Amino acid sequence: MNNESLFNLKVFHESTTKELDAIKNRVRNLIGDSNWSEEGRYKEAILKNVIKRFLPKKFIVGTGFIVKTKNNNRYECSKQIDILIFDSSYPVLFSEGDFHIITPNSVKSIIEVKTNLENQDIQNTIKKMNSIEEFVGVNKRIFNGIFSFEGYSNSKHDLKNKIKDKIETNFKIVKPSFVNHICLNPNIFMKRWNSRFSVYKLDNLSFSYFISNLIYYVTDKPIENESRAWFPTNKEYEKLFDINLDNQNDN
Repeated sequence: MNNESLFNLKVFHESTTKELDAIKNRVRNLIGDSNWSEEGRYKEAILKNVIKRFLPKKFIVGTGFIVKTKNNNRYECSKQIDILIFDSSYPVLFSEGDFHIITPNSVKSIIEVKTNLENQDIQNTIKKMNSIEEFVGVNKRIFNGIFSFEGYSNSKHDLKNKIKDKIETNFKIVKPSFVNHICLNPNIFMKRWNSRFSVYKLDNLSFSYFISNLIYYVTDKPIENESRAWFPTNKEYEKLFDINLDNQNDN
């Protein structure tokens, strides 16, 4: 793939981030600051619609709950999930429009959507998403993401001061998976690699990389041989720092 093609792909992926950002601002300009809950619901909807464009049709993108049975034949229900992605080849307990109640075996992804994660308590958000995945079953590989439209500085120093301790606090015991991708704003993307979180500065590509990693996780057919089409820049060159989760020291 030549440099011009890579540039065009990068511009294409940047447009996903810019589109989401533009729609978010358009809604805020119309309804103002007095309807934050409605704005939040709409942001979930626009992100769901963008994700649907890229995923194979066998996957359902909606919202809802996960239900499972216990040994005593009683059942438990998860907390509500902003964006729930599941395999349509499995049975569904309940489905009405965009709302679904499913069992753990069909779950492919759980995503929490925030307007501004910096103002909405990143620690409790991580705890919620960790608990939902634990409910699903820690041996099931799923995409567990937190998506924030805005918030936080793009500065390495400021980010370290604001997120390092909060991330470490919620991952002192390294588990098989749990939250593995976080989008802090249009430029800052975080990815978990077993016992560390890497923080990247990807100008106007954070939203797109979040979605591309989601596709990589949930699809049956791997995209490694087509990775440049989905990841048009080498994010490792854009790494700001690592947050190590096993020994609590960072680079």
